[in-house]
Amino acid sequence: MILRIATRRSKLALAQSHWVKARLEALEPGLVVELREYVTRGDRVQDVPLAQVGGKGLFTKEIEDALLSGEADIAVHSLKDLPGELPPGLMLGAVPAREDSRDAVVLPAGRHAAEGGGALDALPAGGLVGSSSLRRSAQVRHAWPHLRVESVRGNVDTRLRKLDEGGYDALILAAAGLNRLGLGGRISGLLPVDVSTPAPGQGALGLECREDDPHTRELLARLNDSDTCRCVAAERSLMDSLGGGCSVPLGGLARVEGDGLRLVGVVAAPDGSRVLRESAQGADPVALGRTVTEMLLAAGARDILSAIRA
Repeated sequence: MILRIATRRSKLALAQSHWVKARLEALEPGLVVELREYVTRGDRVQDVPLAQVGGKGLFTKEIEDALLSGEADIAVHSLKDLPGELPPGLMLGAVPAREDSRDAVVLPAGRHAAEGGGALDALPAGGLVGSSSLRRSAQVRHAWPHLRVESVRGNVDTRLRKLDEGGYDALILAAAGLNRLGLGGRISGLLPVDVSTPAPGQGALGLECREDDPHTRELLARLNDSDTCRCVAAERSLMDSLGGGCSVPLGGLARVEGDGLRLVGVVAAPDGSRVLRESAQGADPVALGRTVTEMLLAAGARDILSAIRA
């Protein structure tokens, strides 16, 4: 039997898809998994900050179209890129065990963080930090107001080259992506989640399939990690309730705590002037996401979101 995975062409997307391919083939002897590569709108538009590109499904629409047309059977996504509402006929078939969810600081090659201090603490006033994420940029501006933060686009290799050539003093990237690419050695420091709360679903993979494909659904279910699935369900509930996306500086991270979950949610002003962070515990992931949403709105998130969307 042959199963076809739809994937983006970036090194990270391919690394993630090969990881899924290897595990699926190990589950079912004789199964052959093929990769089919697609270019998404988010891949094509490289000269504009993600927050300005706008629209849902920047990195997923073309891949989901391949599923719906029958060109592919499975889509492998970085779950943080997957909109909360999936197209009719598609479903999230599995969420494997999560990688490191934190944001990482990367300094130029050969440069190390000052001993006893964080990687960003060592940068001088006016130091330039590159990030493709409005969420990361807002939280870094809030915690390190003496630094400048500017958008940097391109794949991980391109961003690292720009850094090492002197274009930036530091980059903020997802630790999970660096680890999956075998570039964990480039991580100069990890930002605490109470300083830079990750994007909902960060570090997790989302394996999407068609609802009317029972065999693929059964196979993917064997890759599902129940704790990770519960956590990202709470994070995505928060994202959906707040209307999150690339244009909203919104973070959410859930962790198993006792018999339930603890969810931290954050909404930040893009300039870093305000960062609202609230947390709550609960057993039902969707209800927990809505609870933290209400806490953030009561704390003033509605004003921040209204200003962003005006």
